[in-house]
Order: sequence, then C-alpha cells, then structure tokens
Amino acid sequence: MSLLHGLYAITPNGLQGQALLDRVQAILRGGCRILQYRDKSTDQDRRLRETRALRQLCERHDAMLIINDDPELCRASGAHGVHLGENDATLEEARLQLGANAIIGISCYDDLGRARQAVDKGADYVAFGAIFPSSTKPGARQAGLELLRQARGELALPLVAIGGITPENALSVIETGVDMLAMIQGLFAQPNPEQSARRIDETFKAFRGNP
Repeated sequence: MSLLHGLYAITPNGLQGQALLDRVQAILRGGCRILQYRDKSTDQDRRLRETRALRQLCERHDAMLIINDDPELCRASGAHGVHLGENDATLEEARLQLGANAIIGISCYDDLGRARQAVDKGADYVAFGAIFPSSTKPGARQAGLELLRQARGELALPLVAIGGITPENALSVIETGVDMLAMIQGLFAQPNPEQSARRIDETFKAFRGNP
C-alpha cells in the first residue's frame, strides 16, 4: 500500500459537525493523507452524515478515510477501510464484509506477536503505541521507540506509531523507520492545525529526502 505513509490524523472525542469538518479540512490542507474517523457514540445518523462529508473532503485532497471499529459504517459511507482494536470485529469478519480492496489496519499496542498474526491474516498495516504518554489514553500500554525499530526490522508492511506524538518529538519516531505517525491532540488541539500538519509533513519529506 504505497499510499500508506505520512501523517495519519485521528478525530478526537466530542468534535462534531461543521467544527469537525473545518478542522479536518485544515489538517488535510497541511498535508495529511490518512484520516481516521473515531466516534464511539450511538448517534448512527450523525455518524453516517459526518463520514460521508469527510469522505468527500478526503477525496478532494487525495486522502484516505479510515473508520474506527465499524465495518458497517465503512461500507455505508464509502470509506476506504477500517481500523480494528483487540475488542473490535476480527480482521476476517471485516474482510468478508468489506472485500479484498478495503484497507484494514490493526492495533497491536506493545505486542509484536499480535502484529505477526495480523500480517499472517492479511492486514494492510499495523499500529503500535503508546509511544509516549498520552492525554487521550493516559492508561495506555507503552510501546516505545525500540519496539518500533524491532518491528521495522522484521515486518515488511506499513507501520503506524501512535500515542503522545507531537511536532516536537515527531522526528525521533520517524527515525525508527515507521511509515505513518498517528496524531490526535498534536493536531486537533493546536491553535493552527494546518500549520501543525504541515510541520509533520515537511519533517517526513525532509527525512526521506523528498522535495
């Protein structure tokens, strides 16, 4: 999946409607090319409206839309794929529902063995974290930079790092060889989300030697 690289934005709890769309558009303008819609509420009508609007925004910016933990919402909204945690639908169930072309990512936390299993089952990418302490999930398991280096040395598919990543510490994570940096507060809570996204995008490009 050559498109799976760079800044991976995840929408925060409580941000809805036009405020959500405005923030996402700013982040997309800043260079983000993967967006995960994460909303655990039970308001199905609003969630479907938002995901359809986000899909249109993503298409306008040549970005991909991933849905957290909801293959049915992914199918109904026309999103590009789903991201699954350990208590969500299985990879096999999601693949059966969404088809061979859907992108399916798996949270592996601090568990390289779980990542190996996900690879064997056909995951399109795996995510590790938390890399640093995070205000979003203060009790999250800690993965750390060394695990990212170990995973990069062993796994060929795209890797995502998540948890406490900011524009200030992003380079130390990029240097481990990961393909994507997943960020929530490091983007959405910033006074200028577009500028924050652009800073990460430029850091990735500079590290890879891209113009």
